[in-house]
Amino acid sequence: MADTRRERVYKALRSHLMSGTSSPDERLSEERLAEQYGVSRTPVREALARLVSDGLVERREHGLYPYRPRFDDLADLYELRTTLELRGIRRALDDESVRHDPDILGPELDRWYEIRDSPPEPDAGFVTLDERYHLTLLESAGNRALRDALAAVNAKVRPVRMFDYLTPDRIVATVDEHVAVAELVLDGKLDDAHDLLLGHIDTSRAVVVRRAEEARAFARLARAVRD
Repeated sequence: MADTRRERVYKALRSHLMSGTSSPDERLSEERLAEQYGVSRTPVREALARLVSDGLVERREHGLYPYRPRFDDLADLYELRTTLELRGIRRALDDESVRHDPDILGPELDRWYEIRDSPPEPDAGFVTLDERYHLTLLESAGNRALRDALAAVNAKVRPVRMFDYLTPDRIVATVDEHVAVAELVLDGKLDDAHDLLLGHIDTSRAVVVRRAEEARAFARLARAVRD
């Protein structure tokens, strides 16, 4: 029962934060949220801790607040993400001695075969599976520093990247493209893998920016109605 309450509060808070209706200056009070969701403060506290880990909530001097990456920064962050991810393939293209490690990438590909066979329902939490795939793909190229740099970028864009996984078509497309890129890499077809990965990231970026802009417009309208 307690686990059910924790999960319910976590998902409700996550959905609320992603809707864009909360102001970045609105302190997330445990007491107020507990009253709002009809639970004790414990499941709220645990939900907020998970949301901090997700990147949707940040800790400031006076408490916890919704995190919002600056829209002006998104283009730069996505450019950095693309550069890091493609570098994993480019270094193998530029140096014949570099090979993607099948012992690292192979099990990840098997995991995505299973996901393709039983695709999950659309959910913002799918971003964690997506991040794991991209980190593993990059790690398999043999440069741990590139992988760690990508993890840092992911943390900054995660709150908006979650918008990419809210419809069945985006889940299916993501899964299919993940499988295809990994297969091409393991087959040594690196030029094709490079081009497909670039298109995959560009499509995701376009979807994320569009939906985030829609959420921001909705938030402005909601605040105007309240005022």
